[in-house]
Amino acid sequence: MKAARGTAVLAVLLVLVVVTGLWHITQGTSGAGLADLLGARTDVGGVPIIDVLTGSRLPRVLAGIAVGVALGSAGALLQSVTRNALAAPDTLAVTAGSYFTLCAVAAFGLAVPVWASGAVAFAGGLLAAALVLGLVGTTSHLQSTRLVLAGSAVAMALDAGTATLLILFKENTTGLYAWGSGSLAQLNLDAAARATPVIVVVLVAALLLSHRLDVLRLGDDAAASLGVPIRSTRVVAVLLAVLLTSISVTLAGPLAFVGLAAPVAARLAANRIGGLGRHAFLIPACGLIGALLVLLADAVLRAVMGAQAAASIPTGIPTSLLGAVVIVMLALRLRDAGTAREAPRTAIRSRRRFLTVAALASVLLVGAAVAGLLAGSLWLRTGDIVLWLQGAAPDLIDLALDDRAPRVAAAVAAGAALALAGSVVQGTVRNPLAEPSILGITAGAGLGAVFVVTSGVPGGRPTLILTAVATGLVTFALIAVLAWRGGLLPDRFLLIGIGCGYALSSVSTFLLLRTDPWDTPRILTWLSGTTYGREFPDVLPVALVLLVATPIVLSLRRELDLLAIDEDTPRILGVRRETTRLSVLTIAAVAAAVSVVAVGVVGFVGLVAPHIARVLVGARHGRIVPVAMLLGGLLVCVADTLGRTVIAPAQIPAGLMMALIGAPYFVWLLRAQNPGSAR
Repeated sequence: MKAARGTAVLAVLLVLVVVTGLWHITQGTSGAGLADLLGARTDVGGVPIIDVLTGSRLPRVLAGIAVGVALGSAGALLQSVTRNALAAPDTLAVTAGSYFTLCAVAAFGLAVPVWASGAVAFAGGLLAAALVLGLVGTTSHLQSTRLVLAGSAVAMALDAGTATLLILFKENTTGLYAWGSGSLAQLNLDAAARATPVIVVVLVAALLLSHRLDVLRLGDDAAASLGVPIRSTRVVAVLLAVLLTSISVTLAGPLAFVGLAAPVAARLAANRIGGLGRHAFLIPACGLIGALLVLLADAVLRAVMGAQAAASIPTGIPTSLLGAVVIVMLALRLRDAGTAREAPRTAIRSRRRFLTVAALASVLLVGAAVAGLLAGSLWLRTGDIVLWLQGAAPDLIDLALDDRAPRVAAAVAAGAALALAGSVVQGTVRNPLAEPSILGITAGAGLGAVFVVTSGVPGGRPTLILTAVATGLVTFALIAVLAWRGGLLPDRFLLIGIGCGYALSSVSTFLLLRTDPWDTPRILTWLSGTTYGREFPDVLPVALVLLVATPIVLSLRRELDLLAIDEDTPRILGVRRETTRLSVLTIAAVAAAVSVVAVGVVGFVGLVAPHIARVLVGARHGRIVPVAMLLGGLLVCVADTLGRTVIAPAQIPAGLMMALIGAPYFVWLLRAQNPGSAR
């Protein structure tokens, strides 16, 4: 009976994919409709109908089906071997690794045969996945947030590397930014024809593992007692998932969310439909749902915008939007999970250590600021700074310091603001993955700035500042309203924030792609975080927010300490949890939004700085916050200085340098904290 139900579900999904594919075929830029395709006309505008089908529409549909099946099945395999509902090609950095290697090949002008591009993508994805799984260490941590944390760190570094290549080698990589959001545009049937047999073979291999995966779901001990080779099963499943992902990226670029949303939808259905939970049915069901998701996203986009206007919009944008909606809907049904909300275990540190660390961080920050003033295409001496302060510096030195001083100030202030926001968010929601960019606050502020830049709204920089701050705060308000159902639960707040962040980033990409493609590197540079062209008035809003927010946060340090323990302790001790959470998260939202004014969209600072501070000075927020702010200012200042000097006179955006510097350290820190690592 259960097998019959599973087979029926697969049949229904297959019919839906076919129907959606047929609807998709009726759409296109040539104007040929359903009647024309059924034989009403033999040509459209002098082009034979058969050429329209084989040259454009069928390749796009077949590519969508192939990519959807590959990503959906890959996500199912990864979630099964890790027993983690958040595991996917995106969260394990497989997609980022594949995309990075393909961009590197294009950027450096390497001639790679068509058949070898898949191997290049596979190598990049496999190395990224191996690094993430190696960082996680023990099997028990595969189910924890450590897996997503490691994957996010590695993916962030790879994305930063990719963005650096797109900016520095814009002549060789023009068009890759759009492709990097996932595009089904195909020249002919060849690419899909090459990919399909490989996908079929890999799926057959995955189905051969289905019994092992069913048993593995019972737990490692039970699976081992039943004779399942656990390690080899996991290795083979990961290899198959990486291979499927690399094929997808090679065929259509990195389509976000498909590998996450399809398995989630399938597993939700399996809870109500007996038999679908068996991997012999679950894996193909995830693949078909993935294909359905990709085709629907592309077809709906064309139906809403028209085929001509939608031609320049990557399919990955609507898939991200649909995936964001799925995550928000799942979050609204969520009941807070106790095991995922455990406070981080941190050793107790003495007050003397706190003072020593704070003093050392202050000295390093001052040193980094001075180095930032001296370094650049023209190297200065400390005496030049003294002359500049006295107004007696030569014109060349005066010009250099007039440019560098606001940039250093912007980097320090924005880094401190992001670290403050990250400390508050991590402690409040008790999740080490949480930070302003994860919660969508900086994505909202970035969207406001992109809108001003791309729409030509008058008002100059004041308008950009006000719009960025306003959209950041509106984003936070939206997340808070959606999450506030029976109390502001941390898990629900995080997931809604992640979903909204993806949606807003997709809209920003959409706006960017509607502008002149040769302007994309310039706007991408700003979105990647840069201090270029900053002046002291740009730093003033951040400084004012810090002056007001820092004392308020420090005055609430006891409440933050209690919120970081669990849900019951604050209530027992008389702390109003929801009111306190909303208050401190509002402060974090304001701090993160104004940081966008100073340095653009910079990630990782709000993630790394609080982690380092917590390790150095313990878990008390009265110590974490000031040390994290010093470290945040130090990190962004160093990143900005290196970005201005490493390849001078060319420059790397501070946000990209921040990710390239912060990710390796954070990866090392994650590995060092792994109980299963070698001592």
